[in-house]
Amino acid sequence: MTIFATAGAKLFIGGVLAMKSDDFVLTDFDGQTWVEVKELENLGTLGDTANEVTFDAIGENRTKRLKGTRVAPPMEVIAGIDYADAGQLAIAAAEKTNADYAFKVVFDDAPAGGTPSERYFIAKIGSANEAYDAANAVMKLNATLWVNSNTVRVNAAAP
Repeated sequence: MTIFATAGAKLFIGGVLAMKSDDFVLTDFDGQTWVEVKELENLGTLGDTANEVTFDAIGENRTKRLKGTRVAPPMEVIAGIDYADAGQLAIAAAEKTNADYAFKVVFDDAPAGGTPSERYFIAKIGSANEAYDAANAVMKLNATLWVNSNTVRVNAAAP
């Protein structure tokens, strides 16, 4: 088993991509024009969680748990502010709309001569705030991505 650091990972924003009833597949992201969001410090988390549905069975004196609908928690992205970065500008512009956008994460885990792992999903930009903090801190863009789809996983592949 091999593990990898997050260092070297990249985040890309694409164009508007509407929600659909079925899970997304890789080909749903064909034709996207990807713009890298640079100066990343933190990518947050990505993936689904089942909502808990409970039932109190009186005669058994037991609460039973079932899985309900699936939800992806917000992905909290942090970047050092770069007013000239096309990806950060796209995030700020997308926050002003009600649309879902295509996103891609590319990891730095490609085997020699191979291709890296990738993750694809759609999200609304829930917020795009600037954080200034203290004198000896880098000003940050804090963006909240409200993930509205499954995550399409593409594993790293050897040549």
